Amino acid sequence: MNIAVITGGLSTERDVAISSGNKIKNALREKGHNVVFIDVFLGWEEECDPKELFENNADLVTFNGVGDKEPDLEEVKAMRKDKSDCFLGKNVVEICRYADITFFAVHGGEGENGQLQAAFDILGIKYTGADYLSAALAMDKGITKSLFDMHKVLNPKGEIFKQDEDYNSWDIFPCVIKPCSGGSSVGISRADNREEFDAAVKDAFRYEDEIVIEQFVTGREFSVGVLGDKVLPPIEIIPTTGFYDYKAKYQAGLTIEECPAKITEAEDKVLRESAFNAYRALCLEAYARMDFILDENGDAYCLEANTLPGMTPTSLLPQEAAAVGISYPDLCEKIVELSLDKYR
Repeated sequence: MNIAVITGGLSTERDVAISSGNKIKNALREKGHNVVFIDVFLGWEEECDPKELFENNADLVTFNGVGDKEPDLEEVKAMRKDKSDCFLGKNVVEICRYADITFFAVHGGEGENGQLQAAFDILGIKYTGADYLSAALAMDKGITKSLFDMHKVLNPKGEIFKQDEDYNSWDIFPCVIKPCSGGSSVGISRADNREEFDAAVKDAFRYEDEIVIEQFVTGREFSVGVLGDKVLPPIEIIPTTGFYDYKAKYQAGLTIEECPAKITEAEDKVLRESAFNAYRALCLEAYARMDFILDENGDAYCLEANTLPGMTPTSLLPQEAAAVGISYPDLCEKIVELSLDKYR
């Protein structure tokens, strides 16, 4: 097949997306597919013959690795020669329309909130993962919590606040403060008292105008992937630095990850069932990954759903797939196959 792998974008997870996309395109080429690798925002500003680009397996993205902090998006915008404010870079649509399917390796922002999916639906472009509505529902942590409550998916007690609302009514400590639609732990903080709380809220509002404040649930941290109708083995996440933040997620050696996790049969069952229930509550398709805290009573609190899970060298979903004998190239190809099922 001809597969376009689009990456980059303008979210704080840009570098993570490029790392994911770089590995995905190599894996799909290993499986014999023709792959064009392109930045969804920067595009390709030279003359473009999609047929020739696919025949040559064109790499149209520069990859410098994932740093220990989020990228400077103003610098990224300055790299675009046409200075257009259109999110889709030059020739992105033409390349993706020529492809049999587009593999989304665009984390956060437009790539994960349903906007890109909706645009591609209008343009008649097939793509991997959730549709526009499911992506939008899962991206907004406030809506996600409401749907989890409706479908009896256990999640931490929390409230949603806009920037002009009085958030000082919150009185549960410790708590976690996070942007409503962010990812990769960017802008997320724990607060143990009012002073830390005020600073954390101020920091979270730097990223978005709406935030979620939740009770801090003590326990072990897990992630559980779903691939079609198959729930993958839970993976336990043990940060060596104490908090699973942006740096811990993408810098090798800062987190211990065990898969399959060392848990009881009952704990495995509750995590898998909760993951699949969360997947269904959000009407997700093809694949996704759910994050959990398992407390000392064996209760699994679902924190969020990731509709485009990271596929970097340190990412969780590929490790879970490997635990049941699914290699990285096979995983990428399986995601393509499951996504094409949406269009049949």
